[in-house]
Amino acid sequence: MLRTKVLPLSLALSAFAAQTLLAKASWPLWNSYTAYFLDSSGRIVDHDADDRTTSEGQAYALFFSLVGNDRSSFDQILSWTEHNLARGDLATNLPAWLWGNRQGSWKVLDPNSAADADLWLAYTLLEAGRLWRDPKLTAIGRGLTNLILQREVSDIPGLGPMLLPGPVGFKTPDGWYQLNASYLPVQLFLGISGHMGSKYWRKIADAVPMIVEGSSAKGFVLDWIAYHPDEGFAAQPSPVSPPLASYDAIRVYLWAGMQAPSTPGRERILTSLSAMATYIDHNQVPPASVSETGLVEDPRGGAGFSAAVLPLLAALNRTRSFERQKQRLQSEKNDKTGLYGKKPRYYDQNLALFALGWYENRFSFDGEGRLGVNWK
Repeated sequence: MLRTKVLPLSLALSAFAAQTLLAKASWPLWNSYTAYFLDSSGRIVDHDADDRTTSEGQAYALFFSLVGNDRSSFDQILSWTEHNLARGDLATNLPAWLWGNRQGSWKVLDPNSAADADLWLAYTLLEAGRLWRDPKLTAIGRGLTNLILQREVSDIPGLGPMLLPGPVGFKTPDGWYQLNASYLPVQLFLGISGHMGSKYWRKIADAVPMIVEGSSAKGFVLDWIAYHPDEGFAAQPSPVSPPLASYDAIRVYLWAGMQAPSTPGRERILTSLSAMATYIDHNQVPPASVSETGLVEDPRGGAGFSAAVLPLLAALNRTRSFERQKQRLQSEKNDKTGLYGKKPRYYDQNLALFALGWYENRFSFDGEGRLGVNWK
């Protein structure tokens, strides 16, 4: 892998010294992100979507604040999330996915929960409890994890236990299940399994390679995929969009690339995703959207897409493509904001925080899904 080259002793010692300093330093990109997107109450504000807040944004920010050992921001974000999205208690209520302004009133706009955000929240709380030795965080994480299992996990014939995108609206009367591969980071299921000791979480992890394969029959992972126990996978429209490989699916490449080499099913997942790496080998940037037939509809993915594929390219040893995407990302850095793009967009920054935080060794996942951080 790109990050594990053997260095001469003098360079290795220098690298160790630099890494030690990095561990003690603040995280500039996280600091820039909080300055631009985090308000004083602990809310992540999406300036490109009427200043709304989503449970996804809160969950990612909670994770990044743990990675950055930023307990003050962590507590702010957790408090706002609990009181505004989860009726005061994440241990007993799944968070609403959308909060914003309607007719002059700021409130929950859709009470349905988003399972990917719930998963990241639960995992982060459990790992924060371990890393910061805080049993209160562990208790909240365990409560939320049990809620996810009760309300968002369904036992699907042919797949076994599987995380649905939310508790409502993802199973049709005729037996089709709507799934989203970007909601299924294997390392999170493994990590939660280690905390909870439940067989269901590991079984979900075991089924993820099959879903990634089923979602990428034409070489690119679709945002949404349908599954029927009798008919298998089909590229049916999600409740809100036509079949595309686009903004949701770009995270599948990100999660896959960040897996430890010993992660169960990793090679099968990477093989399913190699078409994206091959495309990038011959094109300047990742595609923004690809049809269900494999036709590239928009060839120019944003800066965040270049960030998201970095871990995948590293895992597949695509050195030239990796360097080209890293340079492209750096060329779009705004020195005034410390973020990416002339007008920093919420989603791009989150993809960059994941990819660059991992690449800079600020965090990692081991083969059992445990979080490693450079300050511990």
